[in-house]
Formats: sequence, C-alpha cells, structure tokens
Amino acid sequence: MLLSNGGTAPASMDQGVARWAAEQVLSLAPDNASRKAGSKLGAAGPWSGAGCDSSGAVWGLCKGSGSKPYQTVVDTTGPAYKCSCPSRKFPCKHALGLLLLWACDEQTVPHSEVPEWADEWLSGRRSRAAAKEQPGTGSGAAKSADPEAARRRAERRAERITAGATELEQRLADLLRGGLAATERSGYGLWEETAARMVDAQTPGLAARVRELGAIPGSGPGWPVRLLEECSLIHLLDSAWLGRERLPEPLAATVRGRVGLPSAAEGPAVRDHWLVLAQYDSADGKLTTRRVWLHGRGSGQTALLLSFGAAGRPPQLALPVGLMIDAEVTPYGAGRPRAELGTQFGPPVAIDAPPPGGPCASAADAYGQALRDDPWLDSWPVTLTGVIPVPDGTGWQLVDADGGAALPVAAAALTRPGLWKLVALAGGRPVTVFGEFGHRGFVPLTAWPEDMSETVPLI
Repeated sequence: MLLSNGGTAPASMDQGVARWAAEQVLSLAPDNASRKAGSKLGAAGPWSGAGCDSSGAVWGLCKGSGSKPYQTVVDTTGPAYKCSCPSRKFPCKHALGLLLLWACDEQTVPHSEVPEWADEWLSGRRSRAAAKEQPGTGSGAAKSADPEAARRRAERRAERITAGATELEQRLADLLRGGLAATERSGYGLWEETAARMVDAQTPGLAARVRELGAIPGSGPGWPVRLLEECSLIHLLDSAWLGRERLPEPLAATVRGRVGLPSAAEGPAVRDHWLVLAQYDSADGKLTTRRVWLHGRGSGQTALLLSFGAAGRPPQLALPVGLMIDAEVTPYGAGRPRAELGTQFGPPVAIDAPPPGGPCASAADAYGQALRDDPWLDSWPVTLTGVIPVPDGTGWQLVDADGGAALPVAAAALTRPGLWKLVALAGGRPVTVFGEFGHRGFVPLTAWPEDMSETVPLI
C-alpha cells in the first residue's frame, strides 16, 4: 500500500497500525508555538524507553528540566494524550514530539511491551470507553430530564428570541430610513450595542451577524452594497423566525439553528471509513471553534465535526488530516453536514486516494443546491479534481485543466501560507483540492498532487 507520505507500508502496517506522516502529526498541533516546540522534540536525543504496540499505543520518556523525565503516552485510536508535564495544551509539545519520532524513526520507537505506567492510563481509558457504550450507563442515563420543565424553558427562550427579532427588525427599518451613509459616522458602537441586545434576547446567531455588520463600512469601496446585502439576509432570518410555524420542518430547523438554538445529533449513526479531509480553528475572542471535515468512503457523505474551547485553550478533539478512521458518525439532520463523532473501531490508517470530486462547475452547482435549503449559508464543502492554481491580477484562481471554468480564491486565503504550498505542490500541473466554496470564493484546505503520493494540509 502507498502511504500518504509517499513511502511503502512499514512493518508496523502488518501489525494493524500505519505510522503517520509528519504533516499528519503536525496537523494535530493546537497552535503554531506547539508545532514549533513539538518539531524540536521529534528527534531521538531527549527520548528513552519509547515504544508502540499493535493496538495504536505510543509511549516514551522525555528528558526535561527536572530530575524525572516526562511520561508521555498517546492512544492513536482517539487520538488521546497523557503527559506528566504541566502544559494545558492538547496535545502538548511532548506528545507531538513523540508522534513525530514514531512517524519517522522505527528504530527509536519499536514494537514492544507496554510499560506499567503507560498501561495504567491506556487500560483506564479503554475501560471507560467500553462502559460508555453499555446500555443504561453514562451521564445520559444518570440524568432524567423533566420534559415539562424543558418545554417551559424552551417556550420562555422562544419568547425572548421573538422579542429580540422584533426589536432588530425595527432597528433595521430605522437604519434604512436614515440612510446607509449614516452608519459610517456612527462607528462600531451602534452595532455592538445592538449585538448586546441580541445576546440578552438569547439569540447568539443574530448577535454574531449584527457584529459582522460593524466591519462592513470600513471594508473599502462598495461597502454600502455589501451592507445592504447583509441587512437583507438578517431581515430574511428575522422574518423566517417570526413566521416559523408556516415553514416546512427542514427549513424551520435551519432557522432555529441560525438564530442560535441548540440541537442534538439525530440518528441513525452511520458507520463508515471516514477520511479526515481538513481541520482548522477559528476564534472570536471568547471561544475557539475547531472544524473537522470528514468524507465517508462507503456512504459518500461529507460530515462536519465541531468542537469548542474557551479563549486561549484549543478544543480537545483532533484528528490527523489525510488518514482514515473506522467510526460511527451521527448527523444532526438531513441536508446538514454537521455531525457528531461516535465510537471508533480502531486506529487511523493510511489511505491510497483522496475523495471523489469534479470540475469547477460542479462546485458552483453544489453550493447553489445547498443555498436552496439554507439561504444564509456562507460556503459548502467541495472537492475539485484536475485544477491548476493560476494568478489573476492581484489574486489567484483555480482553473480546470481543460480551461472549461475557474473559481476565484477567496480573499481571506490569499495571505495564508497554504496558498503558496498549493502553488508549489501543483508546479503548474493539475491537482486535487478540497475546500469550502461560497459567495466569497474558494478557500483551499487540503490538496493532493497528480500522483496522489501525499496529503498536504493547507491551513
């Protein structure tokens, strides 16, 4: 089998676990500082007693500043991490360094018996996971919610959201009556105060959209048109919420999600071999959101996993980009990519091909169809095959190799190093690219060269 790093399967592959490529390890890093620090520890020098086994466990002792080495162990089936260092990052630099060593140096990290200190954590983790799968166990069984109390809470929140949406409609009407030009003089305070009112109304979705309006007057030429477009979308969302009883249920569910009402993953769970397409974080000052895109080999479904961390702390969910996991995924609803990761049935394994894709025109079609179900959708996941990155004035575009069509690269992606990685990977030849396409353009997230010899994360 050809691995994602371009080599052939090592001996460890025959024992059930493929060693990852360095890029796949580094894709798990919570931030750039951890990525750099972990890379420095990816050599044999500071490590002793390192090893791995066929269950996906990797362990080692890393010399630090103290008299005792740090005990580091990784369960690659999660992946999950345990280290005796005081770091609050997951994974810490020691876990990243150990995984890099495991990926690149089979002699330093050979197959061996699990030491007692590592086995204690591994056994406990796997016992808890097994117990969680038993019917009638876990936190969900321990707590029996009062349906009547939940109904009353939902009604009270719906009333507050309705009041907030009604107030926002009045503020939008006042804005248009006074003229859009006046917003440039009002500054950001107007929008922040309006967003705070939406937070009081328990509608974080509307609050987030109102905050985005504040940046538009300073966004350059043509801002009044963009402001009017965004105000129109907010008006559409307000109107949809106020008239939600008359909407078909799929659209009503979309509206509830857009205003910020929480929802639970709905069954049935889909077990498949899921290719980890991309992983990236975004922060709003108070919360870090991690997005992980998956593609099911058998089902053909694309799933989005979301996890969250408080400001300054990355989310704990992390999956190695370019590998494949045998797992159950539960979707949140028909037509919606968001899903919840369930039971995993083994460690991540190497793949030999990216997900199926199509030309640029197919990406535009997919986004257009998704907009019918969710008019507030900013982008949609697509895979482009046989495209070439080409400069276009001050920007870039992805062009079909046969010259049939092209998609502009989104402005937000032009300043990221990933664009230049993509250009270097292509070298003027066709590549396969996974990313998000919407009205702002295409954001490349992961790429594969023409010979499919490696997976290259771009963000």
